[in-house]
Amino acid sequence: MAQVLLGCIADDFTGATDLANSLVRGGMRVVQTVGVPASPLGSAADAVVIALKSRTIPAAQAIAQSLAALRWLQAQGCRQFFFKYCSTFDSTPAGNIGPVAEALMDHLGVDFTVATPAFPDNGRTVFQGHLFVGDVLLNESGMQNHPLTPMKDPNLVRVLQAQCRRRVGLLDHATVARGAEAIGERRVALKAAGVGVAIADAMTNEDLLRLGAALKDLPLVTGGSGLALGLPANFGLKPSDAASELPRARGSRAIVSGSCSDATKRQLADFVALGGAALAIDPLRLASDQPVVQEALAWAAARLARGPVLVYSTAAAGVVKAVQGRLGSEGAGALVERALAMIASGLVECGVRQLVVAGGETSGACVQALGIEQLQIGPQIDPGVPWCHAAARHAPGGLHVALKSGNFGSDDFFTKAFAMLA
Repeated sequence: MAQVLLGCIADDFTGATDLANSLVRGGMRVVQTVGVPASPLGSAADAVVIALKSRTIPAAQAIAQSLAALRWLQAQGCRQFFFKYCSTFDSTPAGNIGPVAEALMDHLGVDFTVATPAFPDNGRTVFQGHLFVGDVLLNESGMQNHPLTPMKDPNLVRVLQAQCRRRVGLLDHATVARGAEAIGERRVALKAAGVGVAIADAMTNEDLLRLGAALKDLPLVTGGSGLALGLPANFGLKPSDAASELPRARGSRAIVSGSCSDATKRQLADFVALGGAALAIDPLRLASDQPVVQEALAWAAARLARGPVLVYSTAAAGVVKAVQGRLGSEGAGALVERALAMIASGLVECGVRQLVVAGGETSGACVQALGIEQLQIGPQIDPGVPWCHAAARHAPGGLHVALKSGNFGSDDFFTKAFAMLA
């Protein structure tokens, strides 16, 4: 079997499909796995993306899982490695981006890498080390209210330095704009100054392509999926649509949403405004052991024949905080994730074969509940969100699934996703 060129470790499931989508569009044959495989790769691929659920778990566990993924990728002969995290740099003062990146560096014996969550196609840009979401700074974008990883500082150099032993520096936009040679010279200067990790500015896709070309010789790169735009060309590959073809879609349609991002709230509102059937899950009823899951499945079963159904726990920031005050942030999140995963599994058992899941943590829980081990990456719905096809529990012929990061997608994403398959 041909050697795998690029080995990728993603810290959540939506981020993994986002990255795989970018690589497929760049001409790479991509296999995405759910967790670290127990056996060697069974099919030819230019890149493998291992999807972990490590973004918000304790740092020590995230490091252990990421190192296990790295060792498996090394065994497949990968020539370069990519640690992928969210384009909103979701983390806490303790990690997990910095601790995992440094653990990977230590294992590979590298003394320098870059970090950039820039993804201009989705409005994420980095300038002078500050992360913008659209035309506002990260801490003004709604991410300051994230229930698990509130982002209140847009200065990524400062954010990452709080998580790292190594010195964190800046690869500024003026340098990036001058191209690969200037980037290489700046890398040498940063290393000489004792910098081990550099936040790289990127305002456009052209910046990401320049970075990709300049980082060809780095054993490890870290970033959002935007950085993947510049990597396939380093291996002599060109963009191709051939790898994105999926089997024909059949069966009923459903959406499960646990994201509380502003983008998902708009998508939910758009779906309901167009007459879509939607049911809200009450975490407080879940906590009192009421039959919420069974009620949701009965509600959905009565409506699936008429069109897509949406089951959601998405709520305004004030409601989320009130629930967290009663149940604790981790307790509330875990309770809702388990319920939505059970609902997703039940929907597939009821005949759903086209499933959209919104939210990174929710996607991870649903994928695990459905017994999905590998995903075939298909066409892009919106930047960073492709349709995929997978073997799943209760779906012997396969399941079309879209795993959407909470912050991604246009307001009409839910409607548009199903229209694409139709």
